[in-house]
Amino acid sequence: MSSVATYYNGKSVLITGATGFVGKVLLEKLLRSSQDVKAVYILVRPKAGQSMQNRVEDMVKYKLFDKVREECPNFHEKIKPISAELTHPNLAISPKDTAELLSEVNIIFHCAATVRFDEPLKHALLLNVRGTQQLLMLAHQMENLEAFIHISTAFANCNRKYTEEIIYPPPIEPRKLFDLVEWMDESLIEEITPKLIGDWPNTYTFTKALAEYLLQQEKGNIHVAIIRPSIVGASWNEPFPGWIDNINHFNGFLIAAGKGIIRTIKCNLEAVADIVPVDVAINLTLAAGWHTAVNRPKSMLIYNCTTGGINPFHWGEMESIVLSTYKKIPLEKAFRIPKGNMTSSNLAHQYSTIVSHMAPAFLYDLYLRLTGKKPRMMKLLNRLHKSMAAFEYFASCTWEWSSDNMNVLLNQLNPKDKKLFCFDVRQLHWSEYMENYCLGTKKYLLKEDMAGIPAAKQHLRKLRNIQYALNTIFLVIIWRIFIARSQMAQNIWYFVVNLCYKFLSYFRASSTLRH
Repeated sequence: MSSVATYYNGKSVLITGATGFVGKVLLEKLLRSSQDVKAVYILVRPKAGQSMQNRVEDMVKYKLFDKVREECPNFHEKIKPISAELTHPNLAISPKDTAELLSEVNIIFHCAATVRFDEPLKHALLLNVRGTQQLLMLAHQMENLEAFIHISTAFANCNRKYTEEIIYPPPIEPRKLFDLVEWMDESLIEEITPKLIGDWPNTYTFTKALAEYLLQQEKGNIHVAIIRPSIVGASWNEPFPGWIDNINHFNGFLIAAGKGIIRTIKCNLEAVADIVPVDVAINLTLAAGWHTAVNRPKSMLIYNCTTGGINPFHWGEMESIVLSTYKKIPLEKAFRIPKGNMTSSNLAHQYSTIVSHMAPAFLYDLYLRLTGKKPRMMKLLNRLHKSMAAFEYFASCTWEWSSDNMNVLLNQLNPKDKKLFCFDVRQLHWSEYMENYCLGTKKYLLKEDMAGIPAAKQHLRKLRNIQYALNTIFLVIIWRIFIARSQMAQNIWYFVVNLCYKFLSYFRASSTLRH
């Protein structure tokens, strides 16, 4: 039997961030693997124009929940939404809901966070650090709490090239920073943010490091574990290969490459692309929850959930896989044929950005204006370039993370759990995974019908013909402007044409003789 799945049966679980990418996968796997779980409380932020109940009803209709729906049609009855706001005092949870959580909850999975790299420091601090503190204060009052599992990031200490499974003290105490941003004007906070975050690349990684330190300082007698996944990508196997539902950063780049919108990405080709499938991170999280609750370790355990040190995959290996996949299974209504390169040269990248991005986008927007439509391509490209600039830091460096705790936990699982809650990335085949990843962007993100592939291929053929026609026109213009007016250019041109003709004649004669 599965020790991990059995543990969660009969338990009441609280999940924050359950409407986000990682939180949804955690919710689905928990409900599918432990169908006798007593209740799953999810904190849901109020949203204008949509009730909390409607948000949850819409969420459980996703294809993500198809498997658990087949096995347990009434699974949604186990989900208990609680209205909450992490940035507010006491999480803005009603007294009635608070009383229920305090008496019922056995284990907490804290997944909620802002993952925007350019989030203003004050808001990132309130959500990622103060929100964690507020949740921890609630956890201290829970009568039957057995474990508190916090989802952090492997890049919380990206200012270090080697990260062990320990907490590193930040340059400033979280409480002092709370006091600072409370009275300071937001424009002034923005001005001093670079000095405050120091050698962290953005407010996201900085505040995640602060949250880890705060947990260590204020956990008291609560049994806490921290999961640090690297770049969380599409699912490897569960519930479906390639499942993805957000367009953040890397996923957006894949779609833009598949649509032919972007053709150059700046990165270090030799650097490790430390992508971890979302189901790997979730399986480790659930296993760590079981281990923390059952074994009650004396010290807080941290699990670096990464792939680079175990099964490395480099950015330079990605280009051919992605482009060949999108040519075999093209996205609908592509802007151009998927083509391009990943380069570490700043000069080559800037040149390609102007020639392959900005110029075609400008001409397309000009065409839209002339036809009475609203221009949109330059605006889209500017957003992509901003996102690519923020992501460049993570695609240009290689980090090393120790993974001792993850390996120890894997060895403690019985054979059934190793299969049901697999997080052994040594078995991951990157080419197959990336193909499924690209396919997932088509099926799950863009929701394109696979029956439309022949039409999408036909569209690519039309784009190819248009490209040939434009190249021909360009050559004619070059001829008229430069070659036709220069005797030397004409002589060179005739020499090249004559040489090509002789080569063709030679090969034709050789072929005739062989036959």
